[in-house]
Amino acid sequence: MGLTEEISALRGGSGHSHRLLGEFRRTVLLAPLADGALMSGERGGVRWIYAFTDEEALARFALARDEEDREWEYLAILGARLVDAVVPGAEGPTGVAVNVADPEGSMLFPPVVGIVPDAVAVSV
Repeated sequence: MGLTEEISALRGGSGHSHRLLGEFRRTVLLAPLADGALMSGERGGVRWIYAFTDEEALARFALARDEEDREWEYLAILGARLVDAVVPGAEGPTGVAVNVADPEGSMLFPPVVGIVPDAVAVSV
């Protein structure tokens, strides 16, 4: 199964979090850039890096932001590299939000032990 299928399975009650995390780490994600940096948003005291499973999911995000007419630059990056290398370099608690414009297909990977390196994980 791919990442979108693992997300769907977990949301539907038949998935497994360890398989989801493994698929996330193996998947090449599209992380949009804004002003030369990875695009992110903040919610609940956590910075969320936006990442998408394909160009169609990124296009839905652009449409939701009413920015579908502009050119979107993005970085293709493994999920593992996002959480192992990018998150530790961020300021404050940081996680990854996958396919945020897809209400039934989005998934958050929060900055907790088991997802991000222990040194930057927060307690829940």
